[in-house]
Amino acid sequence: MADVNDSSEVFVLELHEDENPRDSDDDKIELDDVDLEPELSINIQQEAEGQETIQLSEENVNPGKIKLGPKDFELKKVLGKGGYGKVFQVRKTSGRDANKYFAMKVLKKASIVTNQKDTAHTRAERNILEAVKHPFIVELVYAFQTDGKLYLILEYLSGGELFMHLEREGIFLEDTTCFYLSEIIMALGHLHKLGIIYRDLKPENILLDAQGHVKLTDFGLCKEHIQEGIVTHTFCGTIEYMAPEILTRSGHGKAVDWWSLGALMFDMLTGVPPFTAENRKKTIETILKAKLNLPAYLTPEARDLVRRLMKRQESQRLGSGPEDAAAVQSHPFFKHVNWDDVLARRLDPPIKPLLRSEDDVSQFDTRFTRQIPVDSPDETTLSESANLIFQVSLICFLLY
Repeated sequence: MADVNDSSEVFVLELHEDENPRDSDDDKIELDDVDLEPELSINIQQEAEGQETIQLSEENVNPGKIKLGPKDFELKKVLGKGGYGKVFQVRKTSGRDANKYFAMKVLKKASIVTNQKDTAHTRAERNILEAVKHPFIVELVYAFQTDGKLYLILEYLSGGELFMHLEREGIFLEDTTCFYLSEIIMALGHLHKLGIIYRDLKPENILLDAQGHVKLTDFGLCKEHIQEGIVTHTFCGTIEYMAPEILTRSGHGKAVDWWSLGALMFDMLTGVPPFTAENRKKTIETILKAKLNLPAYLTPEARDLVRRLMKRQESQRLGSGPEDAAAVQSHPFFKHVNWDDVLARRLDPPIKPLLRSEDDVSQFDTRFTRQIPVDSPDETTLSESANLIFQVSLICFLLY
């Protein structure tokens, strides 16, 4: 882990995150299979007005705690993989929570620093996880770095992805769907109150804890500092769950999350997203133009909620106004829901993961869990200026 204790100078990380649709934030298309490598602009300078600064000192890097590193966590299983790196199940080997299991997200600095967008998204994810504490949002417990990697230590959610449970069940009954939507709405509403748009709601990003309650994860595509009436133009998310105003780049706000909730609800009740096609271009065309066909077996309340959430005109969409989540909660589909009980986690989850022990990984994809867990050694050395990003602003915080 890089030693930053002796540094007293203030550095500034400038990521150009304003709302101008012509800036780098809004002129790039971000899709999983598109390789974007815009030039990374890093300005290291003395403190200036309007720029975020962090004083590098022992007090704010690791206040009153012993520094942690990869050596303090034993790798147990692989839980997932992506272009960013890996997610492991780990066991903490020392300290007051020794022998407790966590999920460790490992991010390669070299992969992030080559793309200004990825740098901003990593920063946003850390900011949000640090700031947001909610019963239905994953908790960031520790964070640290080495010369080549960033490490996020998250609570281990042994219930697995909602995606896996939906695949096993085929479809969910309306009562089951209502339970999950209720907890998700509470999480989205909390984010919106903090000025955060989630923008990546899909079954893969919803995990269940050991009791079967929902936890939203993966905040890399979130947009921070959004106020009522302010829009952003970034093209991001997963196509099948993306709102029309994202696809048309006409500017979007918090209402995109309610469209995604409608698409997720449709997926839960039918087993497939509402709009799909043989390729991405045609999928986008169907989202923008095709009729929303709802199966006859759905109750009138369920059909009405999906239709209201998936209004193509943002201003007509349920939840698009100042009431936000409260407007969605008041829909007749949720007429039997006690929202105080939802927030207090007093409702009985419809799916209770069958777990044998604290470290059970049976609810995760065996394509990953059967792999040998190896955290590859740091092989890439970043330039001094690039590495300052991580020393200053991204991950060198202990958050527990």
